[in-house]
Formats: sequence, structure tokens, C-alpha cells
Amino acid sequence: MRLLVVGASGFLGAEVCRQAVAAGQRVVGTYHSAAVGVAGVEPRRLDVTDRSAVRALVTAVRPDAVVATAYRADDWAVTADGAANIAVAAAEVGARLVHLSSDALHGGRPAPYRDDDVPTPVHAYGAAKAAAETAVRAVDPGAVLVRTSLIVGEGSKQIQLCRDALAGRAVLFTDEVRCPIDVADLAAAVLELVPSDYAGPLNVAGPDAVSRAELGLLVAGRLGLDPSGLRTSTGAAAGVVRPTEVRLDSSRAAGLLRTRLRGVTELLAS
Repeated sequence: MRLLVVGASGFLGAEVCRQAVAAGQRVVGTYHSAAVGVAGVEPRRLDVTDRSAVRALVTAVRPDAVVATAYRADDWAVTADGAANIAVAAAEVGARLVHLSSDALHGGRPAPYRDDDVPTPVHAYGAAKAAAETAVRAVDPGAVLVRTSLIVGEGSKQIQLCRDALAGRAVLFTDEVRCPIDVADLAAAVLELVPSDYAGPLNVAGPDAVSRAELGLLVAGRLGLDPSGLRTSTGAAAGVVRPTEVRLDSSRAAGLLRTRLRGVTELLAS
């Protein structure tokens, strides 16, 4: 298997590379600014917003599969246009495409979101992820769109945010609910999907729905930190427009995959 990981210098992309190399696959990993730090990966610099450059790289590598993890939360061109460019290039060489999407494309509601629920974005990042999905599906109906949630694990920016809030340097919202997933579990699930014939959206997230503030308390327990200093608020009080309660129903993925999607309570048990 020749695998191309777009965004290999990112948190998830690097873990996908590590697991793929360990499984004996030939891996080419792209980066934009930060270097790829995974042994055994052939690094290639790539600007995903440059369609000609994307096509040239994919044509040169001719991968059997492409895992697309690259995004930038505040950049439509990277998140949406970049996804379209990758899909076009992958389709041209007949590569299997696994596109990483996000629960950010949902607006929030008490009931869990199913795999096929249509996007209802309420902010720019969610709209960009929704546009990316639309482009990918139009170009390659056989691609799988992995909708995931907060990614946790050693070195995760989500865990660092919790540490900052516990130290009084950041604020965690009590009304923003997500289904965190461990980076190793998510990477394993992604690699399982590469040889599969699954097409379309698939929720791949942890089974525990927790608020960001609750996640902060779990991190405090895991690290032995004093939870009394945890700074919390609500999105409404902070004046931000972001999705509130976004619970992903990942039962389809749990039944489809060998990888066990562990809950954040288990992952951070003290």
C-alpha cells in the first residue's frame, strides 16, 4: 500500500503516519510549514490551495489511497478549496480518498447527530467544513467523510487548553458539548477505512458526551491538578458564535470497525 497523508505534520496526520509505517506501508506525508517528524515517512512540502501543485504531487506519488487531514480553522481556502483540490487529484489517479471532516459543521441540538444528517453550520469554520464535504462528494462519491470531534491525547491542543483553563489562562464553556476521541483510536479507524468500500459520511467519535468544562475536570483528575482554579463560562456570556451541544452517534462506526472507540472518561481515568 502506498499511502499519501495530506497534513502529516498535524496532530492526527502524524499519528496516521506512525501507525501506517508500523504496519509496513510506504507513506508519503505532506507539510506546509512545520516539518514532518515521523520516521519512515517521505516528506513533501505542499500548499493545498495550489491546485496545480496538488495535482503534480499526487500524479508523481500515484498513491493507492489518500488520507486528507489538512485544515486551517480560520482559512476557507485551505479547509474548503484545499479539500476540493485533493479530491480532484485523487480521483484522477484512482486513489481511495478518506477525507477528515468535523462535528463543527453541525449547529448543535440536544439529540445526537446521525451519520447522514445534513450540515447546519453556524460559524465560518463549520461552513468551510460543510463546503469541503460537498466538494469531495461531488468529485468522488466513493470517498468516505470521517466526521469526528475533539481529538485528545498526548500533545493535543484540547488537553493544553484544559491545562491553561486550570491555570487561569483560558476559559472553558459549560454549554459546549462534544464527544472527544483519542488520536490513536481515530488514526486506527481511518486506516481501517482505507481498504474498505464504505462511502459517504461516517461519525467516528468517542461514546462520552462531555462539556468542555467537564473535560477540564477530567484532565485535572488525570494530571493531579487542583480543579478549583478552573475558569468556566458559557458561549453566550462570552459573546461567541459556535456550535453548542454536538453529540455524534458513532454506533455505525462502532459496528463497522475493529477499532474500539474509547470514551474520554476511560481515557482520562485517574
